[in-house]
This record gives sequence, structure tokens and C-alpha cells, in this order.
Amino acid sequence: MHFCYRFITLLISGVLFLSTAVQAQSATDAFVFGDLLPDAPELAARGVLGVGVRTLTLSHANQLNILKTKDGQTPRYDRPLTVEIWYPADIPAGKTQQVTYEQVMGSSNDPKRPLIPFTFAGRALRDATPTTGTAPYPLLIVSHGYLGSRLLFTYLTENLASKGYVVVSIDHAESTFRDAGGFASTLYNRALDDLFVLNEMARLSEKTSKSFLAGLLDANNTGLIGYSMGGYGALNAVGAGYSAQAAGMFKQLSGGSTALDTRLTNAPEYKASQDPRIKAVVAFAPWGMERGVWDAEGLAGLTRPTLFVAGSKDDISGYEKGIKAIFDGAVNADRYLLTYLNARHNVAPNPPPAESLKPGLHIDEYYRYAEPAWNERRINNINQHFVTAFLGMHLKGMAYGKYLALPESANQGSWTGFKPRSSVGLELRHVKP
Repeated sequence: MHFCYRFITLLISGVLFLSTAVQAQSATDAFVFGDLLPDAPELAARGVLGVGVRTLTLSHANQLNILKTKDGQTPRYDRPLTVEIWYPADIPAGKTQQVTYEQVMGSSNDPKRPLIPFTFAGRALRDATPTTGTAPYPLLIVSHGYLGSRLLFTYLTENLASKGYVVVSIDHAESTFRDAGGFASTLYNRALDDLFVLNEMARLSEKTSKSFLAGLLDANNTGLIGYSMGGYGALNAVGAGYSAQAAGMFKQLSGGSTALDTRLTNAPEYKASQDPRIKAVVAFAPWGMERGVWDAEGLAGLTRPTLFVAGSKDDISGYEKGIKAIFDGAVNADRYLLTYLNARHNVAPNPPPAESLKPGLHIDEYYRYAEPAWNERRINNINQHFVTAFLGMHLKGMAYGKYLALPESANQGSWTGFKPRSSVGLELRHVKP
């Protein structure tokens, strides 16, 4: 049930383009995910800050081990969560913002798709010293799909860090390419992982902490960014309680566990878990509506400003009865819906890596990333632009409203921030509560 596809000419054509001068690259630089195409919209460009990156391993103690449920009884375990953290950083003289990320393609639970290691380049400096001059920075927590990885969105995470955010992307245990487990774990743990990471970042950012994060981020000013199952969990984390139908589906998949009952709309535990530190949400192709995960009462609980991003032909989460139905049902939220016309599900990840183009691989290694009808690099640039505008308004108080106050259809008039003739194929709806 993984979620990530795109168009074969995207990487091939993308490699031929160099980033614009806005990103201060020389003509000899190699393409890196997130670099600008010539028609990138205005806010897609990187910010002025250097970017550092570090990896941390966290442990969420004494959690329900859903995949070990038997006869309705569920043991507990310490749940491991690896996170990648991008942050504003000082780049010393003689150093460049270059990093090599290590990733795998394949699925650990599918013998027909063995794990294949690969690497790709990024524009960040590993273990760089944080820039604290304008700290604390807003916190962003990023959640991938099933299957996925904390490194699936480096085009966006690096970009946002360069604009003054601390960005924490989670490897959700039992839901990554490397450790794929039963779907019930993903259904239960997504929102809980998000909230645990928020608490851990708050703890590590205390001024008395010995972490590099001490004093660096403001956990009281947090945004959630989720893709597919990450969007499913992010919406639940901020008020969209699950339905009784979702609980029934979970019980069947988990071998009799009723653990998801604690995330239902009217559950006392759920109401107590609502965290006012989360100020805004970006939900890329959130999964679940077509499966009855939410009802009207649950969606009415979503009150945070939310940017939904979808493909009009999404065949994983659904569009009319899926993502758009969530948008329409979130009647108490100030919300936007950015739609890529004729795109399917993969409106969030990096472009396909070069390794996915090799002959003989399962097509889904390419279609974890590629969109059939869109250039993935172009989607990335548009996402950089709109996410920058939306989060800038709600977490930084920036005057970015003009970039979101647009005609619903790009065909109805030129969109602010877009180069002439370049905003076709897009729609943006905005509804206030």
C-alpha cells in the first residue's frame, strides 16, 4: 500500500537542467534534488541560511507492540525511531554544503523486491555547527508514507531549513523500506510517533540540554508535514479523530487489538492528547477517507490551518471521495487544497533516483517516486513554493498571503509568484471556517 509515482522523462530531463543563479551554483555543479528548474515559482528558491544535518536515534519506551498481538493481548516494547534533522547552520570557510544520503529501494517484506542500497547527494553539511543568531526556529515534523523513509523529501527538508526552520523527519518503525511490517502498526503508531517526537524535540531543545538542539528550536511553534499514511497520522494528531469503522478495520488487521479506540473522536485519551503547540499542518495525499477512517464528526475536529496537496487522479488515497472529501469535511479549519491535475499519488517525494531507471527492476521501484503525467522536479519546486508560503504565514507571521490568494484555476489568470505561462495544470481552493 505504498504511495509514490512519477514520469519517466522527469529525471532524464531534470538532469539536463542546472539550478538557477538564485541558488548560487556554478555551471559545473551536479543536479541535486530540490534544485530549481527555470520555471520554478518565486518562493521555491532556497533561503539565505546554511543547512546542517544530523541523525538521531530515539526510543519510545513501553509502547504497544501491535504486530505481536495474539488473542487480543498485546505485549509492550521500546519503539525505535530514527530521525534526520536539518537545521540552520554555520558553514565554515573552505567547507561546502554537500552530503551523501544512504537509502535503499525494494521492500523488506516482498521477496520479489530485494533491498538495493543506493546513495544520492544533498546540499547540507553533516554535523555542522547550528546557527543560533535568530534562534529559536519553528519546528517542523515530517512523516513519510507506507512504505517510505525519513529521506524521501530532502528537496523540501533542506529547502525549509535554509529558510529558518528545524526540520525533523521520522523513520517510522515497521513502515520503512528496510523494516516493513504489518499495516496495523502504521495505522496505530503514526500520530503517536509524531507526538512523541514533538515531546523529544522539546526536551532536547531545553537550554540546559547537552544536545546540539539546546535553544535551537521552538516546540511551541510546530508544524506537521505528512505524506499518505503520514498525512493520515498528522490529521489525527491535530484533531481529526478516527471513526468506529476505522477501529473495526484495525481490530481485524491487528489480530483483535482494540488499541486504536484511544484515537477515536470521543475517546477521553484522544481528547487529552490534543497538543496546542502544533500550529499548522501540510497533508500531502492523506490516506484513509475512502476506507471510512473519518466521518463528519471526526473531520469537524480539525481546527488548525491546513494545506492539502493532491493529485486529481490519485488511485491510492482517492481524490473526489478521498482527499477532496477530507478537505470538504474539515469545516472548522482554515484550509487550502492544491491540486495537480491528472497527477496520481506521488505529489510529495523526491524525483526517482538514477538507480530506479536500471533495466530489470520492478516497475514500482520507479513508481515509488514518479508521476506519469508530471515532471517530478517541477512538482518539487511548486511544493517548495506553496509550503514556504503557507508555513511562513502561520509559523513566522510573514506577509505571504498574496501567494495563496489566487484564482481557483491557474487557467483563470496568472498566479502570483509564477513565471508567465507556467502555472497551468494546477488548482487552488481556499475555504475559511
